[in-house]
Amino acid sequence: MSTVLITGANRGIGLELVKHYAARGDIVLACCRNPASATALAAVGGKVTVLPVEVTDAASVAALGARLAGQAIDIVINNAGVLGPDYGDQTPYKMDFDGWANAFEVNTMAPVRVMQALLPNLKASARGKLVTITSQMGALSLDMTMGFAYSSTKAALNKFMKLTAIELVKDGIDVCVIHPGWVKTDMGGEAADITPQESAAGIVKTIDGLNAGNTGSFWKWNGEVHGW
Repeated sequence: MSTVLITGANRGIGLELVKHYAARGDIVLACCRNPASATALAAVGGKVTVLPVEVTDAASVAALGARLAGQAIDIVINNAGVLGPDYGDQTPYKMDFDGWANAFEVNTMAPVRVMQALLPNLKASARGKLVTITSQMGALSLDMTMGFAYSSTKAALNKFMKLTAIELVKDGIDVCVIHPGWVKTDMGGEAADITPQESAAGIVKTIDGLNAGNTGSFWKWNGEVHGW
């Protein structure tokens, strides 16, 4: 049995990750901005504790760390994310700079903030795992001329976590980033390829395979290696 903390746990892929881990008997710390309105999350059975956190707020993240002080956490999954401005407002010709900055706050800086707050918890695990849900749109190996702001936030995130893996392996913590696929969520839309259930199931299996030998990996939801 593992203890798993998941951000952005109230809907989409995050909610399905909670369900998968809870169904197999793990302890789940399900984090979202407003637990009072997270009715679907509250309905999940098993060993699930819903915790409040605003991942872009330093005080909120610090409060989460303080609340969990002394508790070993085996897996931290940074799942919270945003698309940023409307696609028409994040191009080489037009940029919503405030929206871009907010996307960096959520997609790039927040996962680092959460990681740093919970490093003592991961170190207390027999072998901690730090997982961040990214996107193939942040891969420099792919030329997708859309979502320029969003793509840049994920590219920066990928680089940070790749370097972080080199450092945290010294502390017994393994790190990876995972592209969840094109998923039928509010972000992905109904035309997407796979369901949140399919994505979450693949992500859980992929995380199970994370170890010191492959730390620093970039994977697809189904376990295939993704090019950087």
